[in-house]
Amino acid sequence: MEEAVQGRATARGGRDDLRWRRAQRCAASGCVELAALSDGVAVRDSKDPGGPVLRYDREEFAVFVAAAKAGEFDDLCTG
Repeated sequence: MEEAVQGRATARGGRDDLRWRRAQRCAASGCVELAALSDGVAVRDSKDPGGPVLRYDREEFAVFVAAAKAGEFDDLCTG
């Protein structure tokens, strides 16, 4: 994993050059938001849009998505 994305927070709470999106099933708050980077994916917490941003290269993110699709993290969704 690489260092956090550098960028100045905007009035909207995002990064100047990033277009953030979240899952359609997401409620109004409490979601993970993603933004495409030229060399990977940025991830942030929608409750704290001006807060830390994690950056993953495309290979790291693809491995995570494949594991999520395979159910490897399903146990984290239950109480």
